[in-house]
Amino acid sequence: MELTATITIFPTKISSRSRNNQIITPFKRSNFYNSHFIKSSNVYKKPIFITQCSTNPLISDDKDNVIQDQDSSFSPNSSHDIENQKIPNSNIEKPVSNSSFSRGLVLDLGTEGAWDNGYIGSPVIKRFLSDEEERWYMWYYGRSGENSGSGCIGLAVSSNGVHWERGKGVVSSGSDAGLVLKSSSDWWAFDTNGVMPGAVVIMSSSKIRASNAVYWMYYTGFSNEKIESLNDSLEFSLENPENGGKMGGFGKICRSLPGLAMSQDGRHWARIEGEHHSGALFDLGAEGEWDSMFISSPQVVFHSSGDLRMYYHSFDMEKGHFGIGMARSRDGMRWVKLGKIMGGGRSGSFDEYGVMNPCVVKNKTDGGYVMVYEGVSVDGTRSIGLAQSLDGLKEWRRVEGEPILKQGEENGCWDDGGVGSPCLVHMEGEKDEWRLYYKGIGQNGHSGIGMAVSEGNDVKNFRRWTGFHL
Repeated sequence: MELTATITIFPTKISSRSRNNQIITPFKRSNFYNSHFIKSSNVYKKPIFITQCSTNPLISDDKDNVIQDQDSSFSPNSSHDIENQKIPNSNIEKPVSNSSFSRGLVLDLGTEGAWDNGYIGSPVIKRFLSDEEERWYMWYYGRSGENSGSGCIGLAVSSNGVHWERGKGVVSSGSDAGLVLKSSSDWWAFDTNGVMPGAVVIMSSSKIRASNAVYWMYYTGFSNEKIESLNDSLEFSLENPENGGKMGGFGKICRSLPGLAMSQDGRHWARIEGEHHSGALFDLGAEGEWDSMFISSPQVVFHSSGDLRMYYHSFDMEKGHFGIGMARSRDGMRWVKLGKIMGGGRSGSFDEYGVMNPCVVKNKTDGGYVMVYEGVSVDGTRSIGLAQSLDGLKEWRRVEGEPILKQGEENGCWDDGGVGSPCLVHMEGEKDEWRLYYKGIGQNGHSGIGMAVSEGNDVKNFRRWTGFHL
């Protein structure tokens, strides 16, 4: 059931898709997105994108990310009837080969004619549990091979988090999978040139019937406003989408801002207008601030009642590297920035050129916080690193040395070009383990979504998934 503007429990309005009696300065137009960085050899012939993480609703195994704000009348609810939803039968993902060249790959490009047959990435994973079964949802970024323009957000579903089912087109029912969110058609909006998932958290309320669960999706919205102010001394170019190269010349980058959409089934979404005039949740930093270029990959963690934390990345022009920043909110809609919390690593490290696409998860064993992130080296190589914090605020400590996951080492394997956009899921139950979902790309530009596993409480030693071991 689609969320409509008749719901009034939220402390802000659902977009009416018009702007009567308001004067808004229109964005400039171009055909570029946000930023991604690649090797000088220019081996990536297709654009690259990135990611975030999340957790669950009432029936999920992660109660820490179910928002329970005492000031907003939201409360946990265990009646979400997810086990009764039918499995979509369209475009079922074929089993992935266990050969060494596809090790770890769990979602490949869509089939011919599908909305996501050109590029996929940025997985946001949620696991749901009930007495009868477990259910997995994956929201991810995708783009058609026939349309190199704006990207969209889609949904795939699974019963084990490994074998995924997806749809070729737009979702049409409450049990379908496929494309779920497109770019905005409103000229004044911040997301007219593409959308990318960042995080999904779950709210529930006694005032909403249906499934009694409300999904909050934080996402990156790309506009057509192009920035042409990068310093030539940086020797890299940022182009379409999150794609660039250390090839010298003048860099180009597009504005992106964080947005919010809500849904009652995870499939049909209504945009929620933020405080910024474009509908975004908040604006870029002022001139000279570290996040004045763009804001990307918002990932939100529920810390406690009235304390939500958003982690995001931007490019710090003064320092010349990607960095991760933080904002806090009492209601999930109005945010206060706290500044940058991580920047480039030490000289010669895998993340010397910066950090991006953070995914933060609370470690239930010790009560601390774990962050997995995408690290960028000086030659453009992408790897996944790990940092830890006792309180999830500014005292983040890198795990020095090697990244926890590197690009595939075998020449010709599906992710030998780089890995990034991590999403970390803690598997609790009979077999305690961590799952690391990520975007991989090959030297040939072919993208996919992979999975690596670390057993027990160890979040430092991941191996690519090769199959279930009985």
